[in-house]
Parts: sequence; C-alpha cells; structure tokens
Amino acid sequence: MKEIITAVDIGTTKIVALAGERDENGNIRILTKGTVPTPAKSVKRGVVLNIETVSQAVKEAVEIAEEQSGIEFKEVFIGIAGQHIKSLQNSHSIYIDNEDHRITQADVDKMTSEIKSISLEPGQEIIDIIPQEFKADAESGVDNPVGFHAKKLTGNYHIIIGEKTSAKNIKKCLEMINIKPKTLYLEPIASAKAVLTEEEKEAGVALIDIGGGTTDIAVFYDGILRHTAVIPFGGNVITKDIKEAYKILNKHAENLKIECGSALSEFARKDDIAVIPGINGREQKEIDITELSKVIQARMEEIIQIINFELINSGYRDKLAAGIALTGGGSLLDHLPQLMKYKTGLDVKISKPSESRSSGGARVNSPKLSTAVGLILLGFENAETFDFTSYGKKRKNKRNKKTSETKKQTNGSLKDMFSKLTENVKQKTLDFFEEEDTEFEE
Repeated sequence: MKEIITAVDIGTTKIVALAGERDENGNIRILTKGTVPTPAKSVKRGVVLNIETVSQAVKEAVEIAEEQSGIEFKEVFIGIAGQHIKSLQNSHSIYIDNEDHRITQADVDKMTSEIKSISLEPGQEIIDIIPQEFKADAESGVDNPVGFHAKKLTGNYHIIIGEKTSAKNIKKCLEMINIKPKTLYLEPIASAKAVLTEEEKEAGVALIDIGGGTTDIAVFYDGILRHTAVIPFGGNVITKDIKEAYKILNKHAENLKIECGSALSEFARKDDIAVIPGINGREQKEIDITELSKVIQARMEEIIQIINFELINSGYRDKLAAGIALTGGGSLLDHLPQLMKYKTGLDVKISKPSESRSSGGARVNSPKLSTAVGLILLGFENAETFDFTSYGKKRKNKRNKKTSETKKQTNGSLKDMFSKLTENVKQKTLDFFEEEDTEFEE
C-alpha cells in the first residue's frame, strides 16, 4: 500500500502545504503543492502574531493542494523556528548495579527520557533532543553503547528548546480549520533533511537557510547534528533597508532586490537604472543598480558575520569539509555564494530538494521549498502513528473554491508583472509597477 502524508510550513513570507507519497520501494515524491503569501504583519521572524489571519491563509494553501489532488489534509507535520529558539549542550548519566548486565536500547532510552527533566526557564519547552555521543565507564566517544559492559553510562545531548506559546499558536492555526497538528520539527533540521546528503553530514557541513524573517543554521559533523541556531534576520530586513534608503513602497523594494539586486556591488549591472513610480502622482525615482547593491551588500555582510560567529561558537567551524549548504528563498540573491565564501573562507553551494521528489504539477526542486519538503521526509521517517487511512479520497464537503480561484488569478498577474520586468531590464530601464498594483506583503 502506498502511504501518503501531509505537511504545512508557516513562514514569514509564504505558507506552503504539501502532500507526499511513499511507494512500496520506499521512494518518496511530492504529489501536490499549495502556496499562498503570508498575510502582512501576521508572522514576524518566524513567530505567529495573528492566529486568525494565518489560519485563513493556511486554509487557502491547503485548499489549493486538496483541489489539485483530492487528498484530504486531516493531520499534518509542521515546522517551528523564530528568535525564541535556543539550544544547549547537556549530559546525563545512569548507573547499572548488575556487573554482568550489558547495556540495552532500553537503558539508552531511559537515559534520554530522563534528560527531559532538566530545568528550563518559565514558559519554555523541549522541542528536540539529539544524542551526540556516549561514554561507557572510561570508554568515551562511543556512538552506540548497546552491548557494552559498564557500571556508568553517560550521554551527551544537544537540546533544542523554544517558547510554549509559539508552538501553541502554530498548532492553534491548524486546529481552527479542523486539521490535527502532528509532530513539530525545527525548520533547519527539516531543510537539512531535504537538501543534504549523508556524505555531506559525515564530512562536516553547515546548512544555512535564509528565509524572509529568519536565518536558520544547522551544523553537522560525523553524521550527527552538532549545533543549531536561529538568527532573527532574513530577506525581509534587506527589503526594509532598500525601502528606507530610497523612500519607496515595500513592493518596489522587494522587487528591486529580487530582479536587480546583488550581494556583491562590484558585480552589479553597471550603468543600469531602475525607474520607480512616484507615490500617488509624485515624481518618479531613478535608482542606480550599483548603489542599490551596496545597500544590499552592507546588510548581507552583517548577517554573514553573525553566521560566522555561530559557526565558530559551534566548535566545528574548522571541521566543515563540505563547507556551507545555502538554501531558502534568500539564497537566490545574486552573487550571495561568492560573498559568503569570501567572508567565511568556506566552500559555498546553493542546495535544493532533488528533482526526483517532484511529480506532475508539484515541482519542488527550489531552495524556497526546502523546509516544506523536509517536513514530508521527516514525517515519513517518524510516521508510525500517522493515520494513513484517511488519504486518497475526495473531500465530501469541499472547501470554498472561490478562494483558490482568486489566488490563481493573483499568481497569474504576478507572473505577467515579472515578465514585464524582465523585458524592461533588457532596455536598461526598469518600470516595476503601475501605481494601482497590489502591494507585496511582508
């Protein structure tokens, strides 16, 4: 029997609903995809601020995915990120009275379970616990202690914690539309699952996922997750810098960044000028693309400096033989890999989900979809309690189709808009939008 599971990724700039299928041979592919913009001021730096509007947007994304496939989104795997996410290293020991006893998996599980009782600040909870290594009596650096004779077993753990209210708000967004939230996964771990190979994780690699509101970091070495961090800055802060530098609308700033921006001003298109309409009949503005890229580069260098600090802080900065795997929508900024390599001294490549994960109209081989695809993969990895029986049938009570049709029309108009931009770039003059265009949402 083919198995199907569903996932929802609630981001600062977009919400993605995916359904994935695992066949008899264990191959996983994405069957359907629904994507909508996150409502303005509803999610900030990965944290839900408006449950009502986010819930409605999730509903719209799910409707699109359901109508494309007939698959019912009854329960979903979800991701969590945000500046409230923290990580720490901790160790715990258990003692074994019987000298003839060999350590069993039950002993390891007992010790891991006991680590959950560590003292946390009020309002915090443990999101995940990742074993690092074990010590059986004096024998340290043990990957798997099962079968060892030992009186004392010690485990070192990487513990990820976050605010209870943030997790509850994410779950509430789903429960309001009668969708059951399943396991909550840290988003950089999900992204890593989608884009990193086992060889990269063994050699040592830093996954850097640049989203709209946050930049997520996951460091792997010897195949084990060693360090995680969430930086409360992403692509949106660059958009804001452009908006304030040139005193223009957010929609124009966002598209200047996407269509004309460069992380390295020396590689920007020389002598190109972008023409931005004035606000409500005011005089239009001409923006030099090289100067624009200087604004972008300044902020990007600050973000890279924080990334480099986190890599040094992890203790694995000099062990990353596979360098940096860059993903997320922010990774698509022109010349960002070159700037990051120059500033960190590490090899940098853009990573995205494999083309083999795509099927039909659900194309997912984009860095923008790394987290969502990773949630599906993690879901299958831990799907023992997932209700597979509710899938593969059309909904009896279909959701309102009007919402999805409106969204498709909006997406179509955006494609036309970007097509016009591309044509204007060739003429070295960019006329981004008519004044009546709908403003992009942060």
